[in-house]
Amino acid sequence: MSTSNPATEADETSRKPVVAIVFGGRSSEHAVSCSTAASVLRAIDRDRFDVVPIGIAQDGRWVLVADDPEPLQLTADHTPSVQGDTTALLSADPGAREVMVFAPNEPPRRLTTVDVVLPLLHGPFGEDGTLQGLLELADTRYVGSGVAASAVMMDKALMKVVFSAAGLPVGPHVVIADKEWRRDKAACLDSAASLGMPVFVKPARAGSSVGVVKVDQPADLEQAIETARESDPKVLVEAAIAGREVECGVLEGHGSDPARASKIGEITVTGDRHTFYDFEAKYLDSDAQLTCPADLPGEVAEEIRRLSVKAFEAAGCEGLSRVDWFYEAGTGLMLNEINTMPGFTPSSMFPRVWAESGLDYPSLITELIELALERRTGLR
Repeated sequence: MSTSNPATEADETSRKPVVAIVFGGRSSEHAVSCSTAASVLRAIDRDRFDVVPIGIAQDGRWVLVADDPEPLQLTADHTPSVQGDTTALLSADPGAREVMVFAPNEPPRRLTTVDVVLPLLHGPFGEDGTLQGLLELADTRYVGSGVAASAVMMDKALMKVVFSAAGLPVGPHVVIADKEWRRDKAACLDSAASLGMPVFVKPARAGSSVGVVKVDQPADLEQAIETARESDPKVLVEAAIAGREVECGVLEGHGSDPARASKIGEITVTGDRHTFYDFEAKYLDSDAQLTCPADLPGEVAEEIRRLSVKAFEAAGCEGLSRVDWFYEAGTGLMLNEINTMPGFTPSSMFPRVWAESGLDYPSLITELIELALERRTGLR
């Protein structure tokens, strides 16, 4: 005898998918993640999806937050952060996919079943495979790359190993591990200086240009490395590459379809406040301008698109990625990095290049959720 409830089954098939938007996190990019969540909360198609906003506070607590984008907006006068005293936890029981909430002086209660998680976390403890591993254990679908691609692409040093093995062009660089620095600073400084000046010193496993320092003379290397080490004890030193900064968005294909590349965007930093595309230029000032499509020879644009898809596939990415390049006429292309969870406000480069390619911001959010709903979890 069947024990199913026809009314319950009808409700299950007719209800809208529930999307848990997870943001904030323990990394230095907490505020950027909050700002991204604000944009997505404004734009997500409420006729197609129900939304549960879950913030991760800077101390690691998971908090049920109000479905209100205003407190999460990042401006020059306001740095947002996750606040709240109602704990929200995703069930670790494979197949349950429940959100449980624990409010002060109230019994625990089940809030909802989640169909897909949209992780809008940047940097460590979110973009680096840690959250992805948690969701895999819980058998829960999520937007974006899996554990391995997220972890390796977060580590810019390992990223270069993968791209080199795939025959993609990467620039000269030196990796300074924590133990190497503590054991012999002089040798590390000599190795970094051997790249020539200028160089860029950056944390190996951070993003949004946090902790990145441009160094024009060897005497400034030590302080730059110490600055980078505040975000990550593993440091990457890269030779400066002359060229135009161009970016390409990549989206996973549906089913067995190949990945898709956007039109090419070019970043230009104007004014005299920034010598490169740093955190303030990205998020707080109006000095970074995007031109899309970039003014490039047709064959160069097509090569960037082709190689961006190749990088996406070599890394094993899923869902979305932004692929960053340097281009210099006569010299060619140099791959800078892949970002598996790029900045995702409407003014961020990834949504803008897709908007210029015919996929507006709300439609891009829908596309990413639908791609995640199609995917199987784990290795099945």
